[in-house]
Amino acid sequence: MEDVPKNLPWVELGDNARRQYIDAITAFDAWREAVKAALAVRGGMYWKAAGKTDYLIRTSVANAQKSLGPRSEETEAMYASFINRKRGAEERETSLRAAVQEHQRMNRALRVGRVPAIVVDVLNAIDAAGLSEYFTVVGTHSLYAYEAEAGVRFLDAGALATQDIDLLWDTRKRIRFVTTMKQRGASMINVLRKVDPSFTIVEGQTYTAMNKNGFEVDIIRREQAEDDAHPIQLTDAADDFWVVQARNATVLLNAPPFSSVVVSATGRMARMSTVSPVVFASFKHWLAEQASRDPLKRPRDIAQAKLVERLTEEYFPHLAR
Repeated sequence: MEDVPKNLPWVELGDNARRQYIDAITAFDAWREAVKAALAVRGGMYWKAAGKTDYLIRTSVANAQKSLGPRSEETEAMYASFINRKRGAEERETSLRAAVQEHQRMNRALRVGRVPAIVVDVLNAIDAAGLSEYFTVVGTHSLYAYEAEAGVRFLDAGALATQDIDLLWDTRKRIRFVTTMKQRGASMINVLRKVDPSFTIVEGQTYTAMNKNGFEVDIIRREQAEDDAHPIQLTDAADDFWVVQARNATVLLNAPPFSSVVVSATGRMARMSTVSPVVFASFKHWLAEQASRDPLKRPRDIAQAKLVERLTEEYFPHLAR
C-alpha cells in the first residue's frame, strides 16, 4: 500500500498490486467469454447410418438427439464447422483457465483483494448457472466493487463487516428466469449448495438461506408493481426461496449499473454487478431517515453513504453529473 494523507478514509493500492489487478481482470474476463463460447458447443455431432444414407445427429449434454439432415455438402460443412469450433473453444478455455489460476496466485501474493471467499464463490456460482443478469448485489458488499474499481482499500473495516449478502432479483425478467430454471431443472437453493451444501432456507424467513458458518444470502425484490405476482417463489422446488419485497427497492432496480471484478484474500475473482455509487449513497441516506430503521444500523448507513460520496467525488465524478 502507498502512503496517503491522513484525512483520507482509504489507502491506494501499490503500483505492483494495481498492475496485477489490471492484468488479472483482462485474463478473467477473457476466460469468462471463453467459457460461454465453450458452453455454446456442448454436446456433440456424429454421423448415423440409416438405410443407404448417413444422417448428421446433434447430441445435447443430456444426450438428447436431433437429426440435422442427410449427408450432403451442407451437413458436412456444418459438421466440420462444429468440430473446429468445439476444439478451438475448448482449447482457448483451457489455456485461459490456466492463466487465471496463475493470476489468482499473484493476486494472493500481492494482496490485491480482501473480499470474503464465500461472496466470490456465490457470485461465481450464479454466473456459472447463467443467472447473473437476474441479480444485482445491493447493500454493504457493494463497497467492495467501489473500492476495487477505484484501486483503493477503505480503512474502516467495520464499514464492510457483514455476515449476509443482499441480492436484488429483477421481477421484470421473471418469465425468462423461470423458463431458464425449468429448462435446467434447477433451483436457486441448489445453486448455492454447489458452493456450500449446508445452505438451508431459514425457517420463518424464506427469503434467506444460511450456511453452517452463519453466512446468509438474502434475495429481495421491488415492491409489487405493474403485473408482478405476489408472493413469488423463485422456482417450484419445495425448499426454494420466496423473495421478499423491500421498501423503495425500485430505486435500486432502476439505478445505473456498476460492475467490477472483485478479488478475495485467496486471490479468486468474480465479477460483481451492483448499483451506481451515487444511487447507493442516496439510498443509504434515505434508509437512515426511516423511522422503522434499526437505530443501531443508522450510524453505519450514514457512514457508508458519506464514504461512498467522498470516493465518488475523487474517482467517479462523471457518475455524479
